[in-house]
Amino acid sequence: MKLNILFCASEMAPFAKTGGLADVAKALPKALSRAGHNVKVVLPRYYKIDKANLEHIPGSIGIDMAGETLWAGIYKTQFEGIEVYFIDYELFFGRGGLYDEGGYAYRDNDKRFIFFSKAAFELAKFLDFKPDIVHSNDWHTASQPILLNTSLKQDDFFKNTASIYTIHNLQHQGVFDKKAFEYLGISPEHFNPFEMEALGGLNLTKGAVYHADIVTTVSKKYAKEIQTPEFGFGLNEHIKAHSYKLFGILNGVDYDEWNPKTDKFIVKNYDVDDLEGKKVCKEDLQNIFRLEKRGDIPLIGFVGRFAEQKGISLIASAIEGLVHLDAQYVFLGTGEKWAEGFFSDISGKYPNFKVYVGYSNELAHKIEAGSDLFLMPSLFEPCGLNQIYSLRYGTLPIVRAVGGLDDTIKNYNPTTKEGNGFKFWDATRDAIYNTVKWAVDTFKFDKEGIEKMIKKAMRERFSWEKSAKEYEKLYLKALEWKK
Repeated sequence: MKLNILFCASEMAPFAKTGGLADVAKALPKALSRAGHNVKVVLPRYYKIDKANLEHIPGSIGIDMAGETLWAGIYKTQFEGIEVYFIDYELFFGRGGLYDEGGYAYRDNDKRFIFFSKAAFELAKFLDFKPDIVHSNDWHTASQPILLNTSLKQDDFFKNTASIYTIHNLQHQGVFDKKAFEYLGISPEHFNPFEMEALGGLNLTKGAVYHADIVTTVSKKYAKEIQTPEFGFGLNEHIKAHSYKLFGILNGVDYDEWNPKTDKFIVKNYDVDDLEGKKVCKEDLQNIFRLEKRGDIPLIGFVGRFAEQKGISLIASAIEGLVHLDAQYVFLGTGEKWAEGFFSDISGKYPNFKVYVGYSNELAHKIEAGSDLFLMPSLFEPCGLNQIYSLRYGTLPIVRAVGGLDDTIKNYNPTTKEGNGFKFWDATRDAIYNTVKWAVDTFKFDKEGIEKMIKKAMRERFSWEKSAKEYEKLYLKALEWKK
């Protein structure tokens, strides 16, 4: 059954990206389109997205915001077979950042993204595109399931449209002052503790969980975790009450981009049957970061945000022990200022630890290819993609067993030589240090085990085609429940 899918997100690679949502918004619609569905992606036209490369659509759409009509322009492009539409409104999106600047969130984020969520519906009408499914992602588009189940319920255009709401990261829920409720333009009766009121304010994610036909998360383990106090960020009981419609689908990976056999960023391509190129990539990485050229010790990579969620404090707490192991480290990231300064200081102090503060896609590929081990000690991780990239590149992950990390990484068993990485459970200094030391020792003294793990890891596949089929089933279930 061919479906019309309106896929709405606040970011999509390569147009605008701050995290994994952008990668999902790029890859999942592509996989759904390949499966035969009619997919249109809708994004804000942030002013960092050059309109010179986009097609301007004549006309405009009007969006009602608390009784005031705001008029937005429309741009369009074709990207890898997908129609991508951009909502253009300078007052909201003509800024330096997506959600914040200088670490401070924009004070009108409530109005900006409720406006964007509404604009996507007006765009669908403008294009005469009747969606079977509106797929909304994270708090930025959490208004959409709410609107579909309230003010748009009697709208003939959307009466048969079902809603899917995907939680990529529950830490960010779209919590605002009660006055933001006015922008939704729905009956005041919906502002109650069962739907979207939280501690006197408006919680958009809470509302989306209540109103969506189906709710998904980006791994099976994370779907269970967010129903607990540790990972639920205050919404665990609310989510548990709606668990009958909650499903976990692991994110896939775009192997067109992340493949050591074809990767254009790395110095020498390689694959599971010929690993010679990986050694060359390691030497290249050691050259770039001016590390001693040693093949007998592991090079440990890190690529990610310097954020609390990613276990940055955990690494910092154990750093003095880690740098005294017989290993090398290359870190790539940006984020919390203390972390940028801290790791820069460590880099200046220890010759076996190097950091690049910032982001470089090319360098990220080189680190995946040139490292022997990859560190992801997240405090929580809804899915995680870098550990899956690492597997494909024969770079064995060291992870904390949470969310998608636990779903994708099988802990090494020295007796059977089975597994594809190294796991620890406690978020403590000793746990991370001991696990990294175990991985370093295994690399140095258990060559057979390492070789078996590398080959197993490189043969693992987490394709978007597989994930897209699972979403297809949920789309059909949502339509059935909607009827």
